Amino acid sequence: MADEFGPVQILVVGFDNVEFTGKILGELRRLKEHDIIRLIDVVVVAKDRDGEIAGMELSDLSKEEREQFGAILGALIGLGMDGDEETMEAGALVGAAAAEDGLLGDETMWSIADTIPMDSTAAVALIEHRWAIPLRDAIRGAGGVPLADSWIHPEDLIAIGAVAGSGAGA
Repeated sequence: MADEFGPVQILVVGFDNVEFTGKILGELRRLKEHDIIRLIDVVVVAKDRDGEIAGMELSDLSKEEREQFGAILGALIGLGMDGDEETMEAGALVGAAAAEDGLLGDETMWSIADTIPMDSTAAVALIEHRWAIPLRDAIRGAGGVPLADSWIHPEDLIAIGAVAGSGAGA
């Protein structure tokens, strides 16, 4: 069941005084149309100058897919708790039920609203990386197992280069 989904990333982004032009949504649609990503769930919350909250949630998953993904997450949480089959099954049932109306849901929306400053917007997205499924399968097929993974951003590489460069002249 878990093999049907690709690796999932949680992405949290904040915006000050943002006027959305549709460019972000357009790029997400393009990536979706090319089966590069799938939006498992996205919650966007805006807080105006007066503290008024507006929010929205969207997903590319059908209700059945949300329940299936919620069951996977619930089973994994159950596995992490004590690892027995009964706990995994209970976690799967709870996860599936919780995901019926969205994986992130109202609780996440209100939590975001409580933490963002006035006159700002925040988005939390669960993004499935569909492009990685064939690569993952090829690695598994060759007997490979993941040992670690991490994202390295261009800013991190620049910082590493600056540190390395400052030691070169010493």
